Amino acid sequence: MGKLIILDHPLIQHKLTYIRDENTGTKQFRELVNEVSMLMGFEITRNLPLKEIEVNTPVTNCRAQVLTGKKIGLIPILRAGLGMVDGMLQLLPAARVGHIGLYRDPETFMPVEYYIKLPSDISERLLIVLDPMLATGGSANDAIESLKKRGAKSIKLMCLVAAPEGVKVIQENHPDVDIYICSLDESLNEKGYIVPGLGDAGDRLFGTK
Repeated sequence: MGKLIILDHPLIQHKLTYIRDENTGTKQFRELVNEVSMLMGFEITRNLPLKEIEVNTPVTNCRAQVLTGKKIGLIPILRAGLGMVDGMLQLLPAARVGHIGLYRDPETFMPVEYYIKLPSDISERLLIVLDPMLATGGSANDAIESLKKRGAKSIKLMCLVAAPEGVKVIQENHPDVDIYICSLDESLNEKGYIVPGLGDAGDRLFGTK
């Protein structure tokens, strides 16, 4: 079964509190999501492979480590996942960005795919799926299925907050996918929203209703 990694770093938890706060406006909300995404990026890239090279310092030459150049793809689920891309790109400027467009049917809560555009070599990349909220798990599950159907072999899921119901769906359907979150929240309400959650991340990011 894929691992569930809860990132409890004090800076992440501090910023997450203000992301949750209903009084946080669109500008600050967007900035906080960007900052937390970058902080999460440190953890999700912890095991990237390294190699030794020789460099000359102002004092002498030495052996030092650099990334091997493993290819990475960032896959935001539209539209809320877009808010997490810039923070990750600050750490991984060479990463390619694909997009999966999904919306949740308000009656059935099931995801409907309306757009997908991916790098051509996803089978060679570590793909990081980005979505602020893992609620029912439907959208993330559908996105991961779409990636696997197109040849993806290495996938991680990165969300700010998650409900136990969504975590269970991903772990049961995709035991090879690790899930990185900042908080495992209590539950889902009758509307399919995470409790206590942070509201509708897309609306709060883009100032819509």
